Amino acid sequence: MSPTGEPFDPTLIVFAALAIFVVWKLRSVLGVRVDREAPPHPQFEPRRAPIGPAPLPGAAPVDNLPTVHPEDRWKGVAENRAEAIQGLDAIAAADPRFDGKAFIGGARRAYEMIVAAFARGDRDTLRPLLAKEVFDGFAGEIARREAAAETVETAIVAIDSSLVDSARAAPRLNEITVRFAVRLMNIRKNKAGETIEGGNTVPVEELWTFARDPRAVDPNWKLVATRAV
Repeated sequence: MSPTGEPFDPTLIVFAALAIFVVWKLRSVLGVRVDREAPPHPQFEPRRAPIGPAPLPGAAPVDNLPTVHPEDRWKGVAENRAEAIQGLDAIAAADPRFDGKAFIGGARRAYEMIVAAFARGDRDTLRPLLAKEVFDGFAGEIARREAAAETVETAIVAIDSSLVDSARAAPRLNEITVRFAVRLMNIRKNKAGETIEGGNTVPVEELWTFARDPRAVDPNWKLVATRAV
C-alpha cells in the first residue's frame, strides 16, 4: 500500500528506471547540449583559394595554405615571362573574379569566331567582338574584297598554342596579349571562282591583344590589336 492508502503499482518503478536509463544513454551518446548559435566545426568552413603566394591585399589571413611558386601560379595560362606573370597578378588583384584558364578558353573561342567571321565577311558577328578601330580595319578589307568580287575561305587546322605573352592592369582598362601559334589554310578566289592565292596549310604566329574595363558589368573582353610575329 502507498502512504495514501491506494494500492502500489510496481510498474511505476519499471518506468522510472527506464526513464533514468534513457537519459543516461542520451548523455553518453550526445555529450553536452549542441548550441544552435555555435559556429560550425572548422572543417566545414570554406577556405579562400589563393591566387598567388600571398592573399590579396586586405584579405583575411589564411593559415596552412601550400606555397605557390611564381613559375607555377599561371601554369598553362602564361608563358614563363616576368611581364606576363606580374601583369596577370596585377589584373587578378584588381579584379578578384578574373580566371586565367577561363580567359584563355574564351580567347581561343574568340580567335576561331573572328577568323571565320572575317573570312565570310560577317560584320554583325565581328562588331561586338572588336574594338572600333579594329572593326574599322576588318570592315575595310571586307569592303575591298566585295568591291573586287573576291571570296575567302579560311580553315583553322589547329591551334597549337595559346598563352599569355604580356598583361597590364590599369585603373580603367586591363589588357592581355595572347600569342597564338596556329595552322591555317586560306584560299582567296576571284570573281570567276579561280584560286588566286593560298591553298596550302601554313603555320602562323600572331599576337592578339584583348582589353576590358574592370568596372564594367559585361564580363567579355574585346580585341583591340593584332599583329603577326
